[in-house]
Amino acid sequence: MWDDEKRFRVVFTDGSYMAASGMRQILVDKETGVNYLIWRSGYAGGITPLLDSEGKVVVTK
Repeated sequence: MWDDEKRFRVVFTDGSYMAASGMRQILVDKETGVNYLIWRSGYAGGITPLLDSEGKVVVTK
């Protein structure tokens, strides 16, 4: 199921590079299980660990 050559797996995608709101993705680090929220639009973007309602990092096992 996991692609051994890639460290991150895209588990969710919403939006488009062409849209004013950009594209949002959730990636899972295959080594640690940590989920990251990524936003990209044009030449701008950002990445942050995904947090649950208690402020803890979301980890997929």
